[in-house]
Amino acid sequence: MLLFARSRAPRPSRPAGPKAPRTRGVLLALATSVTLVAASAPSPATPLGVGDRLFPHLGNPGYDVTSYDLSFTYPGVNDKAMAAVTVIEARATARLESLNLDFSHGKVGSVDVNGAPARFTTADEDLVVTPSRPVPVGGRLRIVVRHTSDPVPAKDTDPGWVQTKDGLVMANQADAAHRVFPCNDHPSDKADFTFRITTPKGLTAVANGLSAGTERRADTTTWTYRTRHPMATELAQVSIGKSTVVHREGPQGLPLRDVVPTKDRKILEPWLRKTPDQIAWMEGKVGRYPFETYGLVIAEARTGFELETQTLSLFERELFVRPEYPSWYIDSIMVHELSHQWFGDSVSPRTWSDLWLNEGHATWYEATYADEKGHYKLDTRMKDAYGRSDAWRAAGGPPAHPKGPEPGQKISIFRPVVYDGSALVLYALRQEIGRPAFERLERAWVRTYRDGTATTGDFVDLASATAGRDLSGFFDAWLYGAKTPAMPGHPDWKQQPPPARQQPPAQQQPSAK
Repeated sequence: MLLFARSRAPRPSRPAGPKAPRTRGVLLALATSVTLVAASAPSPATPLGVGDRLFPHLGNPGYDVTSYDLSFTYPGVNDKAMAAVTVIEARATARLESLNLDFSHGKVGSVDVNGAPARFTTADEDLVVTPSRPVPVGGRLRIVVRHTSDPVPAKDTDPGWVQTKDGLVMANQADAAHRVFPCNDHPSDKADFTFRITTPKGLTAVANGLSAGTERRADTTTWTYRTRHPMATELAQVSIGKSTVVHREGPQGLPLRDVVPTKDRKILEPWLRKTPDQIAWMEGKVGRYPFETYGLVIAEARTGFELETQTLSLFERELFVRPEYPSWYIDSIMVHELSHQWFGDSVSPRTWSDLWLNEGHATWYEATYADEKGHYKLDTRMKDAYGRSDAWRAAGGPPAHPKGPEPGQKISIFRPVVYDGSALVLYALRQEIGRPAFERLERAWVRTYRDGTATTGDFVDLASATAGRDLSGFFDAWLYGAKTPAMPGHPDWKQQPPPARQQPPAQQQPSAK
C-alpha cells in the first residue's frame, strides 16, 4: 500500500520448496467501543489472538476459515448502520467448546453454529461464541452472524468503511476488517469470499473478484461478486456509489474493470488506459498476473493513502487531478499498488513482521518502473535511502522486526523503513547475488507461494537456494540489524543527509500502502 494504502505509511519523502498451504490479512489494532448485543456465556470471556507480535489480539486459534459470504444492505445514507449477514465456513483445528471471532463497531442480533442457535458475548474486540454442542477436531463449522455494519467512524481507529462523497469504500489494512464484519482478522488465514450488496436504485456496488449476478427490483439492486482465489480479510473491498464501471481487456485477455465517479469518467480515462501496459510490464518482471481480474476503484474521499485491495486497488480521486503531481510520479504509484497483487495479495505475509516483503517489493517495482521510464534513477533513490536508513531503523526498528506498540499508544507499522528501507534490502541483495539470480528469485517467490502465505525465513531460504549459497548472514544483518550494513559494490555510500529529491514536496505527497 502507499501511504499509500495500508499498503500504507506516510509516504517516504520521495516522488515516492513446496507450494505453501492455502492458509488463510490487516489494519492497526486499536480499542474501540463495541456495541454488541450479548447473551450470557458459561464463563468469563477473554479476547484471543494467533500470537502476532505486533497485533497480539488479532486472529483466533482453533479453526481455519475456508470461505466468507457477506451480505450488506445499504440504506442510501452513511449515518445509519447497515443490516448485514456474515456466513463463515471453517474447519476446526482443535476441539472447540467456544470460539472467538474478531468483530467490533456493530450490533449482533443472533449467531447460529451448524444450524443451531449459539450463545454469544463480547471480550474487548472479540465476539465469543458458544455452540450448542462442542465441535470436534476436524469438524465442519458453519457460523451465521446476523449483525449491523456501521459506516460511521469510531473514534481514534482506522476505519474499515470509508465514507465517500456519494457512498462507501473499504480500507481494512491492517486490522480494520473486523470493524466491518465478523472474521478471523489476520493475513495468515486466507479464504474465499462472496459479496452480496443491496443498494437503492441509482447506485452501483462493486467488490473483489468477478460478478456472479445482478438482481434488480423496483427500488433496489443486489450485486453479487465472488473471488476465485483465497484472500486475506485486510484485502476485502466493496465500493458503493454513483459510479461507472469501465471495462477493457488486459494482457492475455485478462478482464479489467475500473470503478470511477460517473461525473469523472472522461477526465480519468487517460489514467485508466495505462493499466494494461503496466500489467504487461510487471508480467515481464515476475510472471503472469495472479488473479482473475484487476482494476482501480477511484473514490472521492480523503484517506491519506492508496491501498492494494485484491483485484481492485483503492485510489483517492485527488491523486489524478492535482496538477502539482508529475504524471510519471502518479504512474509509479499505480505500479506500486499493482505490484502488491503479486507481493502481499497473492503471496501474503504470515505475520505482520513480514510486512517488509509486501512493501519492500512494491516500492522496488515502483522505483524500477520510474527508473526504466527515465524519470528517477534507481541508484539515486537507493543511495538516498541508504543515507536515511540508520535513522529509519532507530525510529521504527529494522525492516523485518518493526517496533511494537508502546503502552497506551496506537501502533503504526507503515513506516519508511518498510518502504524505501526495505526496497534498499532488495537492492543490496541484487548487488550481492547478481541481477540474473535476483530475477530468478523474484519469479520463483511468487510462483512457489502463490495463493498462500510466507515468512521472512521462507524468503531467506529461497534466496539461498537460488543463489546456491547460504545467505542467512547477509539477511540477518540487513533485516534485523540496528545499523545498516555496508552496501555491496558501493563502499563509498555513507549515512548522511541525502541531496534534495526529484519529487513533489513531501507535504503534498500521498501515501501508498
